[in-house]
Order: sequence, then structure tokens, then C-alpha cells
Amino acid sequence: MDVTDAAVAPLLDRTFEAVVFTWHAATAGGRASGPLQTRVEALCRAGVRVVVMTDESDASAADQSSSWSCAPDRLLLCHTSPGPDPAANGRLAAREAMARSMTWLQRHGLGPGLVLVIADRFTAAAGDGAAGDASLLVPEAARACVVSVGPVSDGTAAGVRDLGGGPAMLRRLLDEQLTRRRRHRVPAVDEDPEWTIPDTGRDPLRHRVTESLFTLGAHGLATRGSVEEAPTGSTPLVLAAGVYTGSGPDQHLLPGPDWTGLSADVALVEDRRILDLRSGILWREARAADPATPPLRTLRFASLSSPGIVVLRAEGPAERLSAGSALRPPAGTGDAQLEAGRMPGRSWARVTAAGGADAGPERPGIAAVAAQVQRRENGLRTVERIAAFQTSTTGPPGLDNALAALDATMEDGVDRTLAEHRAAWADRWEAVDVSIPADPATQLAVRFALFQLWSNVDRVDEMAVGARGLSGTGYRGHVFWDAEVYVLPAVASMAPEVARAMLEYRLRRLPAARDAARLSGRQGARFPWESAADGRDVTPAYGDLGGRVVPILTGTMEEHITADVAWAASHHACWTGDPSYLSGPGSALLIETARYWASRCRLDGDGRAHIDAVIGPDEYHEFVADNAYTNVMARWNLRRGAELAEALAGPTEETRSWRDVADRLVDGHHPATGRYEQFAGYDELEPLLVAEIGDPPLAADVLLGQDRIAASQVIKQPDVLMLHHLVPDEVEPGSLVPNVDFYAPRTAHGSSLSPAIMAALLARAGRSDEALRLLRIALFLDLEDVNGTTAGGLHVATMGGVWQAVLTGFAGVRVRHGVLEIDPALPTAWPRLGVRFRCLGRRVRLDITPDIVDVRVDGPLRVDVDGRGAQTVADMIQVDRGHMDRGHMERGHVDRGDRGRSGRPAS
Repeated sequence: MDVTDAAVAPLLDRTFEAVVFTWHAATAGGRASGPLQTRVEALCRAGVRVVVMTDESDASAADQSSSWSCAPDRLLLCHTSPGPDPAANGRLAAREAMARSMTWLQRHGLGPGLVLVIADRFTAAAGDGAAGDASLLVPEAARACVVSVGPVSDGTAAGVRDLGGGPAMLRRLLDEQLTRRRRHRVPAVDEDPEWTIPDTGRDPLRHRVTESLFTLGAHGLATRGSVEEAPTGSTPLVLAAGVYTGSGPDQHLLPGPDWTGLSADVALVEDRRILDLRSGILWREARAADPATPPLRTLRFASLSSPGIVVLRAEGPAERLSAGSALRPPAGTGDAQLEAGRMPGRSWARVTAAGGADAGPERPGIAAVAAQVQRRENGLRTVERIAAFQTSTTGPPGLDNALAALDATMEDGVDRTLAEHRAAWADRWEAVDVSIPADPATQLAVRFALFQLWSNVDRVDEMAVGARGLSGTGYRGHVFWDAEVYVLPAVASMAPEVARAMLEYRLRRLPAARDAARLSGRQGARFPWESAADGRDVTPAYGDLGGRVVPILTGTMEEHITADVAWAASHHACWTGDPSYLSGPGSALLIETARYWASRCRLDGDGRAHIDAVIGPDEYHEFVADNAYTNVMARWNLRRGAELAEALAGPTEETRSWRDVADRLVDGHHPATGRYEQFAGYDELEPLLVAEIGDPPLAADVLLGQDRIAASQVIKQPDVLMLHHLVPDEVEPGSLVPNVDFYAPRTAHGSSLSPAIMAALLARAGRSDEALRLLRIALFLDLEDVNGTTAGGLHVATMGGVWQAVLTGFAGVRVRHGVLEIDPALPTAWPRLGVRFRCLGRRVRLDITPDIVDVRVDGPLRVDVDGRGAQTVADMIQVDRGHMDRGHMERGHVDRGDRGRSGRPAS
């Protein structure tokens, strides 16, 4: 279009997802509104959402809108009638109309940067027109997307472009958006700094990190964020949950066909990529040295609304951009089988796992069917690609379901699929989110953690969660205790159905756990330290420590994972308020594990029970006896298993023996100090503090050597303190603070799992400012590649720990006996914290300040704030904390969050 104002050109070189304009007789060109109505209908059919601001007195729009052929979710009519007193009411009516329109758009996942606001009669802030006032009410982030097509008085508001031209210009602006839609141009992205992770530059080493950071996933399938031309050092990668290849410790996630590749040759001087967390979109703009060369732009997403569907749209100079193959063979498949072919208008590819001792006859795989269209016009090429994936863990996947899904998406079109995808993400953020207005960097990083948890952990039948999720090849995709203790509690508050699918992964591998117990001479079920396809242990025998080959003993000695699996099942039932899970399929996870611990314990001559030769969460110390974490978790498991078994079938001799062993288990607690000794003999080790080595986080075993650290009291990550996090009712009342005092200075945070959980514990101990420092270490572990390993995949357990720290630490949330308990502890840097989450079948919103706790729920829920007693909340309550004595509140916080157990075992 012919626009004389060069400053406006960048704005108009955008494909917006929504348009807001004011309808007046002058704007519409008189009552003969057919041309404008036609454009509105066309925009709606093209997938654009349209808001029409109109005076009630001007009936042309209101009367005719009922006959417009627009889908109800595509058009919103907002009346700006000022009533009998325009001078007094005009501004208020405009404000209400604009607020309604922005809320409506945000409900569909559209941030302000995706909304083109076209105002006639645009005036400065002192103007008298409702249209002008409405335009000025656009959020600051959208001001660059506001244009005026009417007369301007007293100057134009900051950030607003004045085109003039009146009704004709309005129609031309709408026509430009229609043209861009017809040409399948790449949509704009909302560059809201509260919702976007940007990256600028061409450093290939940084690209390896951003490939992980920019992972997109949905429904158990994820794609790393490699650039489309896949330069040297880049590794495009598609992974599916639970789809492994290989055998034994070498089992790893099977790479699927790559759908992101393009043939692009542009001499770039600027390369910007933006991960839009609000919409689940990865957007790119790469500019060439010649300013006359059109930029390369791409947009891609893994559809949240259409399982298995992934979409790529690109545009760029026709002579330097072409689609290439829609599907490309993956790298690193080893001896996996690759098949590919074509059918009319489609291409397909299938990767099937390699055989091996553990593979059996099933041979799982990943298949994809793709279609793409290239268009060229005026020297610009556009590429549109849709692929449909089908995965299987029980045999080579067929193509029929993928082909049907592809055909359905092709019929809907990319724009409609994108709109539905945005709306699905908007619903997610409506249910689960964080607000920290005074700390935008932390707020963004927490949102990134939530986004990647959703992207990497999102399947509702069976969900295997590896240490790096589906974002990379680190740890080969093996499943550790991370899944149950760090990820599942977070996911239970985000997507309870996915948390249950994580437990389903363990349930289906219960036979292998029973076999492992039997082979070790025990009863019940023993879960493996590292698990993959079939539930047998796949822990490697050797590893690298600072360039030195060392034996890995965790597979044989880190047995606490058996109790961790049981705890996860119990936590899920408690948090979701679904006791039927434990009385049904989940019962075996507690009962069979209790049976294992009963056979694992050793009684000494004094009748005390011990667990010998284990490794606790602190992996710096191996082959220890009576590790407090292992023993107390085993004791909890025995008691909880007995309680459940007796509820199902009544007391038996076996359940009575479980309770007896639990009561006899040594736990290392010293009543005089309130402290738990981490394991037998720990107090005799060198009393070395981490501050004497360096500033945490640090790998103390690499710095000082494995032998020196093993002989010292320095620990890798919380061990005893994990008990206060997971089973506070199973430890002595008031023991959190003395154990924090002792173990925090000895914790090196040598594991990525450590800082977030320590932050949660410090907040509960009334040390929120110190907790915030630890939280920030966890938050930026991947975003800043703190330990140099993010290229191998994201630390999804850290992200789960981050959300637990915010929710259970700073917001002070806990669920007990069907009651939501809230006991916040805000750091001084946060005058306000808002969280949204799910629990007990409800959506919950908390708005917390030092003086007020505002609780909002979408249905009746039992709530207890600050230990004042549970009450049923039907809609919302507001609790005034202002009169509470701060010292009393902190002490009360510790006591309420650290209630003692019933019964006392021998020490």
C-alpha cells in the first residue's frame, strides 16, 4: 500500500491477529456500510478477531451486525454510548468498552502487540471524543500498534502514528491485513517483555543453548529450537515421551523425523528469535546486509489444540529461500530403521527403534506425514508446512491416524489452527500463572519454567519424564527420582491428569520392579534408579568425574527412589483430592513398596531396625548406613502402606509387622539439638564448610577430589532437609530450623536439583530474603547456562523445583486432609505475589501482600490461612494479616509447616 510516512512502514509490515476500530458514520463512509461490513466479514473468515467500537446512537453497525456472517468468537461489538451527559460519561464509556475488548482478546491468547488499533478522531489525552479516549486506553505495550486515520487535535499521543486519510485509509488498512492473510505472510509476535524470551546473534555456541531454551512441545512430542537452515553445530531434534531405542544403559530416546528444515541462504547481519511464552510460538526475523532485501521470517508451533500437529510458516527473498524437504532424517539414530516415501501431495517418514537385548519384539517408533505449499509473489517466497506425528511404544507406528490428522488440519488452515492454539495456551495461563510486579525478571523466569514444564511434560495416558525432559539428549532420557519428587508435585498443581500419567508410567513397570526385588532377595517391588523403556535398571556402571573414569554406584545403592515413587502416588491423591486413586490402581505403588522395605530392614541385637549400604540424595557419600532420608522415607512408606492396606482389607499380621519395623527404624535424630545426623558416623567427618571452598553452587567433588569430599561434612544437595520438604509430618516438631542452620552452610548445591528446594525450605524457615537468592540461582540455571550443560537439554526437575519454591515456599501453600493451607512468607523485594494453580479439583488464585491474603476459587473449597482454622470458601475471602506480630507469624509459620509425626522411632 502507498504510505508516505516512512516511520509507519515497519508497523504496516506486520500481520496482526486482531483489529480494533471505531465505527462512526464518518468512519464507515455513511450509512451505506456495505464495503466496511464486507471487510469485517472477510477478516473474520480469515481468522482475524475484530472489535468494533460503536456509539449506541449510531445504529448502522449495531443493526446490521446481526446479519453479518461472522463466527461469534471472531467479532465483538463494544458500545461506547456516553449516555445523556456526553461530557461526563464519554470517557468512562470508552474506558469500559476498551477494557472489555482487551479482556476478550486476551482470553483468546492475543497480547496487545498483536492488536492493530485504528482510531478516527484521534486526540491527545485531553481530547473530547470517545474514540480518542478509547485509543489512549490501549496498554502501553500496544501503543506502537495504534494508528490514527482521523483529524488530530493538540498533537498525537506518544507512540501513536498519524496516517490521516479518514474512512479511505481505514479501509486500506483492513485491506492490507486481508492481503497479507491471503498471501500467507508470517504473523507478528507480541514482543511483550513480560512474556517473551529473546535471543539476538549468530554465535553457534549460543545457538546450542537456545536450541534447548526454545524447545516447543505438546502432547508428549517436542522439538528443539534449532534454526531452520541447521548450520554446522546445530542438531535439529524431535523426541517423544517413552519412545526409546537401544538396550541396557545405552537406551536413549529415539530421534524422530525433522520437520523444521528450510533451504535458506541469506548473508545475515541481524538474527532475532523470540520465544513467546503466552502463545507457545517460536518466531524469527533474520535481516540481510542489504536493507532492500526482505528479511527471512519464520513462525512455528506445536499445536496444543490438535495433538501431534506441528506447523511452520516462513517468508523471505524468493531467490534465497525455498522449502526443501518437508521431512528430513534425524541425526544420531544409530542402527534404528528409517523409512520414507511420498504419496499424492504428501511426504512421510518413519523411524523405528533398533533391536537389542531389551528391545523385544515391540520396536517402538515415531512416524510423520507432512504437506507443504510454496508461493512466490513480487520477489517474496512464502512456505507453509504442516506435519502430523504419530508415536508408539508398542510397535512401529502406522500412518493412518497421522494422515487423518493432517488432512483435518489442512482443511482448517494454518491461521485457524494457530488461533485455536493461542486460545488453548490462554486457558492454561488463566489457570496457572505467577505475578511478581516488583521483580519482572524473576516473574519472567518462573513463567519460562512453567512453559517448559508444560512443553516437556504433557501426555495423559503414560508420561515418562527424563532428567532433561524432551529438550535434549542429556542422561539419554532416563527417568530418575527427579520425576516423582521434583516434577510431579509441580505438574499436579498445573495439570493433574498429566501427574497421573507419570504415575501410570511406574504402574505399568511394576512387574519389573517386583522382579528387581526378587532378584535382590527381597519381597515387594524395588524401583530402579534409572529407568527407560521396560522398567529395568539402566544405570551405567561407569562415568566421568573431572576427566577421570569412576564407578557409578547409584544403580545398586540409591534405593530411596522406591519410597519416592510411593510418596508421589500419595501426594497426587492428597493434592487432587482423589482418594479413589489409592484405593484403586495406585494402591500397589504404596503396598508393594512397603513390603520391600519390611524385607530390606535389618534388626540388631537391641531390636532396632537399620538400612545398610545405601546412597542418600547427597551422592558425595556412598555406602553409608542409616541414611536419615532413606530411613525416614522407608518408615513413612511402611506406615502409609499399612494404613492403606488395612483400609482396603483390614489389619493383618503383615501390616502389623510393617508398623513394628517402622517404629524400630533408626532415624539419627538427636533430641538435645533437634538435628538429624545424615547417616551413621557423619558427625565424625571433617567439619568442612562450603564457604571454605568457594561460592555455591559448585562441584565440590571435582574441586577437591572425591576422596577428600567423602571424608568431609560437605554435601551435594539437601538430604536430611528433603524430609522436611516431603514428609514434614514424619519429622520432629520444630526441627526444620536447627537442621537448616547446620546443613545449609555444608550444602555445595552441586546438583541442579538443590537450590530451588533449599529456597522453599528457607522460606518456610522464615528466611525469605535468603530463599530468594537461592531461587534466582535455580531460575537462571538454564536461561544463563550457569553450569555449561544446557546445550544437552533443560533441567526440567529444576523447573519443577522452582514452581514448588514459589507455591509451597513463598506462597506457603500446602494441602492436608482436604484443606488448602496458606501461610505465606514474602521476601522484602516482593511487596506483592500473585499465583494461580489447581488443587482439590479447583482453580485457585492467591493475591498476597505482607498484610492481606486474597483467596479466589471457582467452587467451594476448605481453606485455612495462617493456621486460623479451616473455613469453606465458595468464591473469595480476604484475610487481614496486618495486625499479626511478625515474629509470632514467622515462628508460627515454622511450627505449622513442620508438624510432628505420630509415634517416635528409636534414635
